[in-house]
Amino acid sequence: MPRLPTVPALRRRVDRWASTPRALDVVAALSAFGLMCLDVPGLARADNSLTGVTATLVLAAGAATLVLRRRLPWLPYLVALGLLGWLHELTMVQFALYSIGRYRGRRAAIVATLLYVAVVYALFHTPGWPARHGDTLSDFLSLVVPIGVLAAGVGVAAYRQDLVRALEVQRREAAARQAVQEERISVGRDVHDLVGRELTVLAVRAEVLAVRARGEGHHKDFEELADTARRAHLMLNETIVRRADREGAGTPGLEGLAALAGESERMGSPVELAVAQEAKALSPLRQAAVHRVVQECLTNAAKHAPGLPVTVAITVEGPDLRISVRNPLPRTPPDPAPVSTGTGLFSMGERVTSMGGTLTARREDGGYVVTALLPTGLDR
Repeated sequence: MPRLPTVPALRRRVDRWASTPRALDVVAALSAFGLMCLDVPGLARADNSLTGVTATLVLAAGAATLVLRRRLPWLPYLVALGLLGWLHELTMVQFALYSIGRYRGRRAAIVATLLYVAVVYALFHTPGWPARHGDTLSDFLSLVVPIGVLAAGVGVAAYRQDLVRALEVQRREAAARQAVQEERISVGRDVHDLVGRELTVLAVRAEVLAVRARGEGHHKDFEELADTARRAHLMLNETIVRRADREGAGTPGLEGLAALAGESERMGSPVELAVAQEAKALSPLRQAAVHRVVQECLTNAAKHAPGLPVTVAITVEGPDLRISVRNPLPRTPPDPAPVSTGTGLFSMGERVTSMGGTLTARREDGGYVVTALLPTGLDR
């Protein structure tokens, strides 16, 4: 027998559904139906031969088409025109015109509004149309035209807002991808500078050993080793240097942290820097990652918490290197607001992740804490 979902599980499902576009469409349909129900007594009494029950059912069926307003906005619009001609109901038209403007844009909204005005103009001259909607054509149009124009105009405005939000999301995603790409290029430059140097040393050392072993059995082995190191260095150049889009200088290591702290203090944010002695045995590539993370954290602290102290602690915990940067949050946001692209965490995370580590950033005890864990690569 399957287990029934618990109340918290049902609540979570309802919360997830409530935040979906379909939930908003259902709310729109229910709102339109509720407003049209206010007209049911008049519809059943004067406008047609329907009873209160049948009129309610017809209006419910018409409002239900609003559930499809995102995918098929013209369907509730056509239904609304039908209800307008049959039941003389104007409420549904407002929701339908708004939906067309919201999900199909300005041109579709203009066409739908003009068609709506033409239909009501024809209906006004149809025998049997209720006189209470206006004694003259100008009175009638002054009632129905503003309704349609306003509904379509609001829909078009919402459509433009949706476009702006979508473009902003795309801009942020593009900025994040660009930051990641730039960080990858930076990592590639560091790999080239640091690993390339080791390959060069290996090639030179192998050549020296080949000269010393001339005439011995290992002579060719040393020559092959030197040739392999040269080929590896060449492939490194082909892969990284020629694919890079910009010039890049080598990133300093732990020895550059003091300069970063001094620069931060000159900007008004004192820095308490603590670096474990064991961390100085890290490879140059890992030291460059530490420098990059601390640099970005100090920059963010200067932007969002100017004048407040920053604590930087770099420790070695077993096989991992821990980078912890903490700063208190200001009571009031800085004025003016800092200029930020929001891509710093992306680039830091990309560098740390590329080396097998993790990076977290969170609010904690009234402050902001960035923690990065990197494998030291040291034999302990």
